[in-house]
Amino acid sequence: MEWPVLDEYEKLVFRMNTPRVVIDNSVCSRATVVKVDSARNHGILLEAVQVITDLNLSIKKAYISCDGRWFMDVFHVTDQNGNKLTDQSEISYIEQSLGTIYYRRANDNRRLTALELTGTDRVGLLSEVFAVLADLQCNVVEAKVWTHNGRIASLIYVKDCNSGSPIEDSQHIDRIEARLKHVLKGDNDIRSAKTTVSMAVTHTERRLHQMMFADRDYERKPILQLTADSPIVTVQNWAERGYSVVNVQCKDRTKLLFDVVCTLTDMEYVVFHATVNTAEDKANMEFLIRHMDGTPISSEPERQRVVQCLEASVERRASKGVRLELCTADRVGLLAEVTRTFRENGLNVTRAEISTTMDTVLNIFYVTDALGNPADPKIIEAVRHRIGFADLQVKELPLLYDEKAEREEEAVGVAGAVLWSLGSMVRRNLYHLGLIRSYS
Repeated sequence: MEWPVLDEYEKLVFRMNTPRVVIDNSVCSRATVVKVDSARNHGILLEAVQVITDLNLSIKKAYISCDGRWFMDVFHVTDQNGNKLTDQSEISYIEQSLGTIYYRRANDNRRLTALELTGTDRVGLLSEVFAVLADLQCNVVEAKVWTHNGRIASLIYVKDCNSGSPIEDSQHIDRIEARLKHVLKGDNDIRSAKTTVSMAVTHTERRLHQMMFADRDYERKPILQLTADSPIVTVQNWAERGYSVVNVQCKDRTKLLFDVVCTLTDMEYVVFHATVNTAEDKANMEFLIRHMDGTPISSEPERQRVVQCLEASVERRASKGVRLELCTADRVGLLAEVTRTFRENGLNVTRAEISTTMDTVLNIFYVTDALGNPADPKIIEAVRHRIGFADLQVKELPLLYDEKAEREEEAVGVAGAVLWSLGSMVRRNLYHLGLIRSYS
């Protein structure tokens, strides 16, 4: 990763705003504690959470507090297997990345052309999209696809198959936009289908949230009925302190905090204080928020909108269906062939992540049947037989909860006492700020 070259004025501003980062493995027996102190800027909390989640780390607990122009974040993080961080290079990278969140510049994404697609989801849509791209000599290098409430949003990065360069020819771009929009429209989505081609640099997952938010997916009727895993979101005003209190209860998963904070930030709310706790596979998050002008939520329609948007932010990335992983040598038309096989066997792709390293692809697909129900195992095996058993594997989701770690926390020890002391200190500070009534 290349760090920016700064002039003298930028260096002064950088030193004034550089966060203080402390990473400690001795405080907690279950997780690595990451503490960030910094001057408060709108969006800086999202940047900090983004650094952690982009490394596929799980945030088990978090304490967020903002006092005036300063904020303090404390994150308890583990890897995907529930273990503390031990790789010193990874720890150093986190320290360096968090220390420069005030002055971050996005990567150039290896100079690729970005395609943004939104429209009505249907079985076989991805197959048609990838077939069009293959026919137009576009090589898909990276892509992420989300579906929610019958809508689809996709950010696809492509390059020219022949030259290996970004696609910059205006006529070629016009053809891509026209044909993809025709595919997305189908028979009944003439108005809402959107296709955009750009060279803009963006954070892929944040952009997907923005695309679905702009598409107003949160207002649409869910395709499937609510289940026990559906998020519960409440919003109440704390008149004494001038805050709106947002509580989110849902199933725990990776990048959950990022999704919620991303949505609050893009809706132009400021998080002043927050707590995040996870137990087993459940997560409970509470946020004290205001508008950027310092006022709380002021009407019932606005409150309902916040509830709907936060429910959607949790559900978009929820893993629906069987997880299939395709790892094989890259070739032109591969994605079109694979997704056509899914379509011919009645499988619908609810989420997808496409990546390419050198000449090898790692593609992750979550698939259900055409009605959104669990796919028939016999159909899955038939698809694997067609594509190749060695190439297409059925994978289980990574565990987000470590039962052994839970038993260790119940034991009384020095590390547990220190963790209790840290929690008491945070609660005491919130009490003195008048944000809680008791810290006992």
